[in-house]
Amino acid sequence: MSHQLPDVQATRPDVTVGLSQVGVTGVEKLVKIARNGKRPLVLMAEFEVFVDLPSGRKGIDMSRNMQVIDEVLEEAVSEPAYRVEDVCGDAAERLLAKHDYTSTAEVHMEAELILKEDTPESGLATQSSVDIIASATATEEGTREEIGARVVGMTVCPCSQGMSASRARDTLLDLGVDEETTEEFLDAVPQPGHSQRGHATLTVTSDGSPDVDLIDIVDIARDSMSARIYNLAKRPDEDHMTYHAHANAKFVEDCVRSLAEQTVEMFDHLPDDAVVHMKQSNDESIHQHNAHAERELTMAQLREELDA
Repeated sequence: MSHQLPDVQATRPDVTVGLSQVGVTGVEKLVKIARNGKRPLVLMAEFEVFVDLPSGRKGIDMSRNMQVIDEVLEEAVSEPAYRVEDVCGDAAERLLAKHDYTSTAEVHMEAELILKEDTPESGLATQSSVDIIASATATEEGTREEIGARVVGMTVCPCSQGMSASRARDTLLDLGVDEETTEEFLDAVPQPGHSQRGHATLTVTSDGSPDVDLIDIVDIARDSMSARIYNLAKRPDEDHMTYHAHANAKFVEDCVRSLAEQTVEMFDHLPDDAVVHMKQSNDESIHQHNAHAERELTMAQLREELDA
């Protein structure tokens, strides 16, 4: 004899407090990103999916909701998309439409993207990996989408480099090298500074889909540090990276300001209310702690500060 199972999730909770985000994390899906004239990129993406929960409802019905979420994500990733952020936006909008008690749906996605490139001096084929960040928030007013990337590079500390240059200057002068030649040498040969691996993150969020190319974001982030790094490096490539990093020494603060300057130059078409999030974290080589700098602001604010 069958009987009706109670819908405990729909009952009134003992504590009537609404929740802004209830859902699931760690949902893995294959996502295909279409490219004109090329085979689509295939990403193993990890999703987080949330809806808000009103104070009068005990739960979202996790098992039933997981089925809805899985169906929504399957539909969203079933065909190749040209913009990874649109996958999140499509899923968030579908999720919002399927819930009569929620007013906000959020979908977050991260995936590793493998880029093919050549080493800077020896020209050997290699690959580099970057982390793609995408998300969308859907409400009755519309959908805001975010796209960005987190990349790894190299930085050199200007402060320690300045001390090394001072030591070299004193040594050259003590050896009888004239002042003009000493300065010419120091200009031509960057002096040592402690270096570290840096992690740059840049994302752009706007109503609808941000009109930005993901690879442009990756390039901006990689060029915000002292030098790009490569998985494969012969000696000429190692020399290239070391020289260019020391010729372009940057504090963690400089890296974020470089992200800001490049973003305005590359994405000048973005609306004033688009939000830019910039972050740099360096794994310090001579300290046990890490260095961190971060800023989140609208394009209008960013333009105003850069014009000041």
